[in-house]
Formats: sequence, C-alpha cells, structure tokens
Amino acid sequence: MRKGLFCLLWLLAAGGFAQAQTRDELAIRDLLAQQTQTWNAGDLEGFMKSYWQSDSLLFIGKNGISWGWKAALENYRRGYPDTAAMGKLAFDILVVKRLSENYYYVVGRWYLHRVPGDLSGHYDLLLRRVSGRWVIVADHSS
Repeated sequence: MRKGLFCLLWLLAAGGFAQAQTRDELAIRDLLAQQTQTWNAGDLEGFMKSYWQSDSLLFIGKNGISWGWKAALENYRRGYPDTAAMGKLAFDILVVKRLSENYYYVVGRWYLHRVPGDLSGHYDLLLRRVSGRWVIVADHSS
C-alpha cells in the first residue's frame, strides 16, 4: 500500500514539474508568435519588445557581432526601412530546450516573403527569465 501511495505521489509531483516546464515553453512559443505578428504589422519597436532591453543583448548576424538593444533596433531599421522591405515573416521552431529554470535555447528557421525577393535562414536564441518574463538575450540569425 505504501509503495503504491509513494508511486502515486511521485507521478503527481513529476506531472506538476512537466506542466511548469510546458508553461514556460508555451510562453516562449507565444513570445515568438507575437514577434511574428508585430513584424508583419510593420512594427519594429513591437518586434523588439521580445528582446532584453540591455546593452548586454548579443546579436550575431551576417555582419558579425553587435551588442545592445538600441544597436539591434538600429540595425533592423537600416535593413528593413519600410513594410515592403520587411515583408511577411514566418518561423518554424525546430528545438525548444530547457537549460535551467531561467534559461531556454531555441533553434528554428525563418522565412521572409517580400516583393524585393524572399529570404530565409536559421536562428538560435538564448532566452532568459528577467523580472518574471522571458526575453531574448542572444540571437544568432543567418
């Protein structure tokens, strides 16, 4: 009887842990869906709300490494000066991996459909829980 009760309690506790992990993963997937929506609405500032508003934000792109939220926003403004250049964004999330209670790693593919010509590539993101919300602290997009 005790063994059965122990197993039941263990299963309930493990289920609670899995739900907490799933909640975080769902929040991260929602964050990326919100990014897609704001980008597709032509709202770069809204898109950037998913990023850590810090000088320590790391962005790695085709031009190399840049640091800081403001630098990332300015790079996006230069590269995508209007909604025609921005086109329509879509993400395929390939991997969402919990690294710790406060960090997740995400790998995916991005697609940009636009009149000047479609673009696509891959990305990997490091997300951190800051003040109770998930933010992107490092982005490597190619």
